[in-house]
Amino acid sequence: MDIKLKGINRTSKRLSDGTKVTYFYAWKGGPRLTGEPGSREFLDSYQEATRNRDAPSKDKVRGLLDAYQDAVEFKNLAARTRSDYKKMIAIIDKEYGDFPLAALDDRRTRPEMLAWRDRLAATSARQADYAWAVLARIFSWALDRGLITAHPARAGGRTYRSSRSANVWTAEDEAAFYAKAPEHLHLALCLALWTGQRQGDLIRLTWGQYDGTHIRLIQSKTVSKVRNSSGKRILIPVGAPLKVRLDACPPGPARQTILLTSRGTPWTENGFRASWNTARAEAGIAGVTFHDLRGTAVTRLALAGATPPEIATVTGHSLKDVNEILDAHYLNRDPRLGESAIRKLESQIATRKTPDPPN
Repeated sequence: MDIKLKGINRTSKRLSDGTKVTYFYAWKGGPRLTGEPGSREFLDSYQEATRNRDAPSKDKVRGLLDAYQDAVEFKNLAARTRSDYKKMIAIIDKEYGDFPLAALDDRRTRPEMLAWRDRLAATSARQADYAWAVLARIFSWALDRGLITAHPARAGGRTYRSSRSANVWTAEDEAAFYAKAPEHLHLALCLALWTGQRQGDLIRLTWGQYDGTHIRLIQSKTVSKVRNSSGKRILIPVGAPLKVRLDACPPGPARQTILLTSRGTPWTENGFRASWNTARAEAGIAGVTFHDLRGTAVTRLALAGATPPEIATVTGHSLKDVNEILDAHYLNRDPRLGESAIRKLESQIATRKTPDPPN
């Protein structure tokens, strides 16, 4: 029977007795075909595989992608996170939307998916890791609900490696921003440096959350880590420099956001990000972002002598995260730490009673 079939994937393997055998699959990553090529059995197995591949999307990865986006776990994510996830889901769907759920159990699926991630990494390692993380999260969600029986994207490591050890705002960066950036962005910088909070939480901060001495907020990034969770509640003492700037602003209604555009309207996340990046560039500040202000706040608190528990209380990090940040990312082995350590040792030795010299 001479019928040309499309997409057939051929692999060869040498058995333990030295015999070389060839296996045929309906497509790359598809089910293995039975019978000899050209036989009726071979054609029947190919047609069966094709019928399964053309089954409704609920039996394919695309069905999981759709179901996850309808789930409460996805809907409870922050708006920005949902938007980012949708971009990654589109990338996943393009590659694996038609992938049969039954094939997730195949031992060849994980190597194939890792190879796909590595191909993405050739263009953008960050995007590759993000797409893999989203795929892994969806598979975990589906596995917990019995929608799939295998999780081929579990773990896998990362392709992107970055050290943010030098990515802290210096005093010179701060001064340059205040000198050259628009006035309406100055308070944003001060808030970030003195609270260590994320951009999204700061642009949503209202006057009702500031009582003259403290700022109260619920961190949006922690919302829905646990189902029905309202997020981590933070009570931040307001430092004197920040208080001066806040108290100098015209008092607004409790529901009005503290940070406003030059037109006196609330910021959108995209609008703030664009304006901030423009102002930062015009101030001649390179190599750091708004996100780095969070780590800079951790660093400055540590250099001021604050303990990890004290820092975590202000910024909302876990103790583990604070220690990891200080150890691996933000302290940057600041020479002031070494100077402080030696001065402390000198002071301790100086207070000891010097023994009398031997006769």
